[in-house]
Amino acid sequence: MSERAKRLLVVEDDPGLQSQLRWSFEGFEVAVASDRAAALAEARRNPPAVVTLDLGLPPDPGGVTEGFAVLEALLGEAPDTKVIVVTGHNDRSNAVRAIGMGAYDFFEKPVDATLLSLAVERAARVFQLEEENRRLSERRGDSPLDGLIAASPEMLKAVRAVERLAPTDVSTLVLGESGTGKELIVRALHGLSDRRRRRLVAINCAAIPETLLESELFGYEKGAFTGAVKTTPGKIEVASGGMLFLDEIGDLSQALQGKLLRFLQERVIERLGGRQEIPVDVRVVCATHRDLQELIRGGAFREDLYYRINEATIRVPPLRERQGDALLLARAFLHRFAAELKRPAVKGFTEAAACVVEQYAWPGNVRELESRIKRAVIMTEGPLISPEDLELNEVRVVDETMDLRVVREAAETRAIVRALSHTSQSVAQAAELLGVTRPTLYTLLRKYGIPY
Repeated sequence: MSERAKRLLVVEDDPGLQSQLRWSFEGFEVAVASDRAAALAEARRNPPAVVTLDLGLPPDPGGVTEGFAVLEALLGEAPDTKVIVVTGHNDRSNAVRAIGMGAYDFFEKPVDATLLSLAVERAARVFQLEEENRRLSERRGDSPLDGLIAASPEMLKAVRAVERLAPTDVSTLVLGESGTGKELIVRALHGLSDRRRRRLVAINCAAIPETLLESELFGYEKGAFTGAVKTTPGKIEVASGGMLFLDEIGDLSQALQGKLLRFLQERVIERLGGRQEIPVDVRVVCATHRDLQELIRGGAFREDLYYRINEATIRVPPLRERQGDALLLARAFLHRFAAELKRPAVKGFTEAAACVVEQYAWPGNVRELESRIKRAVIMTEGPLISPEDLELNEVRVVDETMDLRVVREAAETRAIVRALSHTSQSVAQAAELLGVTRPTLYTLLRKYGIPY
């Protein structure tokens, strides 16, 4: 382990327990503090990897105010520190609140020094792994899949499709509602492909007037029309050797659909006003939020073009169908915006806000979630974001089946996914929250096909 990974700070005001814990952690450099001032001073002098924190500290030993103040201050100065909060027996509400503020784990009194020692060792190993991952990330750069945050089976299916299709050159159609993150999928396809060293050229078919879109796609020769003062290659030609991303392909006009089909069949283009056929080597990826099959039935989209662009399909599920992902994404956005907007005091969500994030239908999908979290980080006055900060005062609840077996299985699945989301995918902590043993939880995870 690194030097810092071996440092442990025990924040405890009981002298007897201090003495017991000081000698319980083999291989660690143990420092002890009995109040907020001493804890923060020691953490600044010798930053620890792991902290065990009793919430009941003077001058409020019977409450939790001082303990939460220490937690907030510690994580504000060193967010990577693993804080294990020690709570009263059956004090689950404060344990969940601490996890929401960024604590790594919680432990109930009376303290079993042996079990606590195991928890500290695990936290130190996680700290060490994260430290190594940060160094590797700085050395190698981010993975193309890093922006795809997913734990739900629905979204993991899309991620696996990206991994399988990226090395190929098949024309790929990415389908999904607005705001689901289709562009992230396309960028991951490019980043994992053999074409990643060449350009990814994107064009939004719905954002450019039809009269200009043809010249944007195919380019034009000098003098082809008024204002064409020089020969200009189009997006397809510029993307040669790389990847062409046609966003909102469902809005392409019938005339341009025919020209695009010819290019996909023959892999050559002609610039406007030109006669020379120009061969182009490019992988084409398209995306749309529209129902292309419905457009085909209505005569608005060519069926032959549909089969050309749809050699493979990736469906990006709406956020309402991604069980557990909303809270994971919300936390990721919170940490990002807290850093970008210089609001380090914002640490997490209240329990009520976490429930709202999970239960809201998110009609605007990930884009709406990102926007609300950004606004909440700016507007909140405390360390925890509330439902009022999110401007979500009502939550739409979807009616469920009356079949008891289906209801029970769905409820168990939701509870497990929620527990994993609340504990950052820690099976041990999730088992604690669910009130089951770890082997039982592993059995349920396998039964319902939940990734862990």
